[in-house]
Amino acid sequence: MIKHITKITDLNKEEILEILKMAADLQYQYLNTGENSPYFKNKTIAMIFEKPSLRTRVAFEVAANHLGGNAIYLTSSDILVSGGNMQGRESIPDIAKNLENFTDVIMARVFSHKTVELLAKHSKIPVINSLCDLHHPTQTLADLYTISDLFGGFHDGLKVAYVGDGCNTANSLFLACDILGIDFSIATPVGYGVPGEILKLAKNGNFKISNDPKKAVENADVVYTDTWISMGMESEFQKRIKDFQGYQVNKELLSHAKPNVKVMHCLPAHRGEEITDEVIDGSHSVVFAQAYARLPIAKALLKFLS
Repeated sequence: MIKHITKITDLNKEEILEILKMAADLQYQYLNTGENSPYFKNKTIAMIFEKPSLRTRVAFEVAANHLGGNAIYLTSSDILVSGGNMQGRESIPDIAKNLENFTDVIMARVFSHKTVELLAKHSKIPVINSLCDLHHPTQTLADLYTISDLFGGFHDGLKVAYVGDGCNTANSLFLACDILGIDFSIATPVGYGVPGEILKLAKNGNFKISNDPKKAVENADVVYTDTWISMGMESEFQKRIKDFQGYQVNKELLSHAKPNVKVMHCLPAHRGEEITDEVIDGSHSVVFAQAYARLPIAKALLKFLS
């Protein structure tokens, strides 16, 4: 049966841990031998990008290359997948059926989750959601890899706090922590919280939701944030800057977390808005190690789905 990863809850706890171990093993192999075994030899991943990306594109292209395969980059000017024939060049089901003839995995970074769902529904090869409006499972797997590496696994009492916009990154991180039993606390302004449809996917209830950033980060091992103005929201800039006052991750906020707290951000960062230079470049930050984790996770996903 074909495995798709349209959202983090498409994976169970055992599968998430398997992917993380696979990523660690592939990383160890590459660092110690200078190469990886060709688990993706003579295979190709088609990468659909409605939204631009630095880390996602580079990670998957390098991952495919290191594993002996290839990657094809398809931009919006090459292939428009949001909508049907009237809005795009062809229907989403037709895109899926064509790509399955030529390639072995489809990765899609798109605006709408419905686009990913349609690709998966009509594809006989695995589909990976590398970002949409509701979910960001590949980022979350990289986040989990980073956290596990920092803390030697997911020990009892480990707490992750998210401060800022209840966006796709927050949604997937929230659900992953729920699956793994990690304590999760999120603070967002009123009207910017985790959507109800995401809350319904949570099964274990080991989370706290509030509008108080200081309360959220109390006793936190990890403090996480993301941009307040995601791609496509530029027209909301002034309103969001006003609404998110008090939610900046700065030195004062970190003083309410554990002394050795680690700070994470999925990037790109709007320095001076959701996070200060002092924090993102400071001793608590693991932001660039977190970004690098995208590579071993991309490798692990290609191996896992092949």
